[in-house]
Amino acid sequence: MQTAIRKYKTEPFLFHTFNTLFMLFVAVVTLYPFLNTLAVSFNAGLDTTRGGIYVWPREWTFKNYEAVFATGKVYHAFWVSVARTVIGTVVSVFLTTMLAYTISRKEYMFRKPVTLIFILTMYFSAGLIPSYFLIKDLNLLNTFLVYILFPGAGAGLISAFNMLVVRTYIHTLPESLIESSKIDGASDFRVFFSIILPLCTPVLATIALFTAVGQWNTWFDTFIFASSKQNLSTLQYELMRLMSSTVNSNANPSLSSTAARDTATMITPLSIRAAITMVASVPILVVYPFLQRHFVSGLQLGSVKE
Repeated sequence: MQTAIRKYKTEPFLFHTFNTLFMLFVAVVTLYPFLNTLAVSFNAGLDTTRGGIYVWPREWTFKNYEAVFATGKVYHAFWVSVARTVIGTVVSVFLTTMLAYTISRKEYMFRKPVTLIFILTMYFSAGLIPSYFLIKDLNLLNTFLVYILFPGAGAGLISAFNMLVVRTYIHTLPESLIESSKIDGASDFRVFFSIILPLCTPVLATIALFTAVGQWNTWFDTFIFASSKQNLSTLQYELMRLMSSTVNSNANPSLSSTAARDTATMITPLSIRAAITMVASVPILVVYPFLQRHFVSGLQLGSVKE
């Protein structure tokens, strides 16, 4: 009896101890790359090349960030990225949800063919060249609208994966809600705006985060479709250009001026890359906590069908 009681008391202690140590290990493994990048971004470039930088800078400097913000292009590009992320996310989430609701209705006779067509787009695409000529024929080259209608170098406004997640989530909602609303005379638009959208908040937060991260991080569509217009340049594109120029400056110091060579000795590709990473990541890190409480539940409920 005493052995059973001792075992009953010991097992929870061992489990919680192991669980705590394991979670601490996961936290350290997760946080260390971020803290290391942050430390490198605030460390002198030449000193960084010596190695040995972990989570605290050895030689503090703001030169890396000064190099990132040296030109005024970054500030304007930042607001272009914010605009495309906000507008693109809102439009994409709204249209994706409307499409998901449509094909979730059993009375819609074309729901299976439409679903199949969208699923095929997950495996097959026309490619970059046909997408470029399509956008050119639509007169969308060097326009802000190309970021909204064809984000990610022609990937498309509606993601088939996001649509399937939302559709599966809508299937978990009680059918009686929609039926009672229609009995009371509500139209499909009224049902969609008054019932579906409010109840889909968790899964909408999930796909909004997916869409926003994709909109924020992409730079290739700027390079392909809008590189000839400086006022349409995005933050990621400008940071990519800065990174390339820093690498070329360090690789070919004879091609740069004395001032540029002096700057290159203070910042290195490794240090400027760390600063660029922090500048590009911080806005998403600020937004994520507001969506995190909906993220997990929305992803779970939207990925498992009843």
